[in-house]
Formats: sequence, structure tokens, C-alpha cells
Amino acid sequence: MTAQNTRVMPCGPEAIAEAARLIRAGEPVAMPTETVYGLAADATSGEAVARIYAAKGRPGFNPLIVHVRGLEEAAEIAVLDEKAEELARAHWPGPLTLVLPLRKGAPIASLVTAGLSTVAVRAPAHKAMRELLAAVGRPLAAPSANASGRISPTRVEHVVAHLKGRIPLIVDAGPTAHGLESTIVALTGGPPRLLRPGPIDLGLIADGDGPVEAPGQLASHYAPAKPLRLGAERAEPGEWLIGFGAVAGDANLSPAGDVIEAAARLFDLLHEAEGQASPKIAVAPIPETGLGAAINDRLCRAAAPRA
Repeated sequence: MTAQNTRVMPCGPEAIAEAARLIRAGEPVAMPTETVYGLAADATSGEAVARIYAAKGRPGFNPLIVHVRGLEEAAEIAVLDEKAEELARAHWPGPLTLVLPLRKGAPIASLVTAGLSTVAVRAPAHKAMRELLAAVGRPLAAPSANASGRISPTRVEHVVAHLKGRIPLIVDAGPTAHGLESTIVALTGGPPRLLRPGPIDLGLIADGDGPVEAPGQLASHYAPAKPLRLGAERAEPGEWLIGFGAVAGDANLSPAGDVIEAAARLFDLLHEAEGQASPKIAVAPIPETGLGAAINDRLCRAAAPRA
């Protein structure tokens, strides 16, 4: 990715206004929360979310947490049952993330959910993040503001060390209060399941054997129900071809060969391909440069043999 001039601004009205402007323009911004520093971007824009992955050098597309101001905004993007509302009222705003069924028609980019039918939602307590949510007026996707696989950032110096030159702005509000990522609980039918321990102890035992539903888990998450062939220059009989660049295909991730645009469209086109009459899916070659490596990681997982 192209190197950027990264500004570090002390938290205050000017910094929040600048962060909101950049996010509305599709850029990611590093923001303090009460858990760790997060890399926030417009959760309704696939290309904005793709820039999060590009900045972090993330090797694969895991589900991201969507940050909202409270229950009313959460209900616009997720289906909350009685237990979910009870937990939200007890612990929001605060370091509790709820994995919930994605509401039909919710304006959340598919890259945020990694193509899943669920969405991870949290109402943060940090004053700066809440002010930013109010200023932008949109839900924000915000994983930790560090290079992928590295230690989570609890101070602005950590963010600078990992992301300087990769993002336009870091808002500095000093050390975070918890220094540990949020507790994640799934409420998708049946009793609540703990997917990631965190600052809030609900007396649940971590459920680590299922598929990926949230950040911090290590299994495969989305794969189409049809055979998937990679590196296809042309479609073979019975295949619906997802193109890239000069390989036009039945639909194209990015006719211009832009990996950020391709990342933004990846899960949408996999869903579209799965809904076609063709019994098989093929995908054109994607370069390994930049975000292309993350796209190929996701595609290799989706194409892997399944038991």
C-alpha cells in the first residue's frame, strides 16, 4: 500500500471532527476505546473495511466487531432476543461484544461479517469512541489498531509503531483502561456461549470447538456449498466464473485489478455464485501483492476439502 503521512492528534473536538471526516471519506482511523486502541472505519462500506485489512496486513478476513452507540442502533443491524437485550442493558456501554443473527437488509458490508449470517456488536464506553460514533452517524467496524498477529495496542506509541505510514490519523487519549479485548458472547439460539474471555466475567466456559463466529478464533468461517476452483483463467463446463482484472468472468471482483475493490466484493460475489444454477464455482487468479494475500488466504480456506 502507498505510504501515508500519519498525524497523531490529542483527543478533543478537533481530533474527533477530523476522524469523522476521514471515516466518511472511506479511510480507517486509530481510536482509543476502553479495551485497546481500535482501527475504525465505516462498517457500511466494503472498501473502507478493506482498508482496515490493508493497513493491518491481515492475512485473512475474520469477522470484525461493529461498534454502535447502544441498543437502538444494534437492533437496526442485528436480531436481539430477550437474553441479548438483558445482557446489553446490564453491560453496555462497556467491554461486552454480542454475536447475534444479522438482521435481513442490514446495511453492513459483507466483509465485516466474513460472509456469515451473524454479526458481532458492541457499544463502547470510551468517551472519544462514543463521540466519534455520534459524529459519523454510522456503525463502525474496529478491530485492534496493530499489525496483524502482533500484540494488541494499549498506548498510542504501540499504534504508531505498527501503523505509522499506513493510516492517516491516530487519536491519542492516553493508556486504555482495560488493556484487554472485549468479552465475546454468542446468542444465536440456545444458551449463551462464551467465544472469547475478556474484562466482563459472565460465569461461562469458553466454547472453542465451533467454527469462527468472532475475532480471536482460528477456524475456517465461510465456504460456499459448491466446489471452488482457484486460479482459473477461463470457466470450465458447469462453472460460474468470478473474474478479476482482464479475466472478465460471469461477475468481476475488480475489472481494474484493484485488490481493495476486490476485497470489498469478495463475499458478495461468493454468495452470488452460490445462488447460481451452475454446480461449480471458479475464481480468476488474484495477485499475492498487498491485500491480494488476504483474499487468497480466504479463497484457499473456502476451497479446502471439507469433511
